Amino acid sequence: MYLVGLTGGIAAGKTAVAARWVELGAIEIDADVLAREAVAAGTDGLREVTDLFGSDVLLPDGSLDRAALAGVVFTNPHKREQLEAIVHPRVRQLAAEQLNLLPSDSIVVYTVPLLVEADVTLPFDKVVTVEAPEQVRIERLIETRGLTKDQAIARIKNQASPAERANRADVILNSNQSLQLLLKDAESLWKQIVREASEQ
Repeated sequence: MYLVGLTGGIAAGKTAVAARWVELGAIEIDADVLAREAVAAGTDGLREVTDLFGSDVLLPDGSLDRAALAGVVFTNPHKREQLEAIVHPRVRQLAAEQLNLLPSDSIVVYTVPLLVEADVTLPFDKVVTVEAPEQVRIERLIETRGLTKDQAIARIKNQASPAERANRADVILNSNQSLQLLLKDAESLWKQIVREASEQ
């Protein structure tokens, strides 16, 4: 198995890169999806979140109100750390379970925004970060996700810095360019990944 860790700041473009790699043959495991599974309705994870934050973070159907929870944790670092202590171990376990089910000749992309923050220590063959300037990411968050400027800045400040991600990465993909050019760079890197996987 060849395992790629794909990270990057919020609104940097890693989702687009992951989607193109899946089109080219990668199997993606998405940490954001696993994080939602970890606190889905009826799970121990959601019970722990509710015990910690109260029923105000629940929707009428008993599922997690992600917007309400975000409003708490992105303005309170201590609360965010408490939430991460619940979610991160469960995500690690779910990721390991998925990896164990895959064929040994798979090329797997683990898309994990918080690779640095969660100290993800899977046996990556390559770590890639997708980066764009903060101002570009703020504009994207306002335009595509409907956040205010203050909300966008808070999301960015709650993540590792570009330098911290670059320090963990083997490759940096520049997303301060058109989507077409970013995907062209991603395709070139994919060819390199396939070559390296074939040589294992």
